[in-house]
Amino acid sequence: MILRWTILAMAMLATLPAQAQVVGDCTDGRSGAQAVAEPWEENTRLFANGAVRLAITDITEPAAGSFFLMILSPPHDELGLRQCALIGAQDGLGFAGLTLDGITADYDPALGLRFGIAARHYLPDTGDFGDATLTVTLNQSTGDVAARLD
Repeated sequence: MILRWTILAMAMLATLPAQAQVVGDCTDGRSGAQAVAEPWEENTRLFANGAVRLAITDITEPAAGSFFLMILSPPHDELGLRQCALIGAQDGLGFAGLTLDGITADYDPALGLRFGIAARHYLPDTGDFGDATLTVTLNQSTGDVAARLD
């Protein structure tokens, strides 16, 4: 049964046009606490003296696009809550895999925090998977988040 759903999900992904990585807000189940990939200690990291948290979420299906990167960061809203951004591979779809093992992080005063995260993504043209680096830039002052797959 699982194999059938995986094949169906991959077939659906193959019909989608390739798009840039999508940065959206955290308004659905892809970013809830129940979606944080286990074990939490391997799939979350703190940066900027605890002001920025990265978390990998896994919504299980579709298997070829179930992983997202969630970022909790400044700026804060009127209630003092951090903004929440969710990064996927395409509109509504995540990555086939993400890991914080080996993450790189640096800071550029002109751009903000920059992270390099190992990603696995579905290649609809070949029906295979590829490895890449998800590069994310976060400006804590403006709240701007940008992502690209290298």
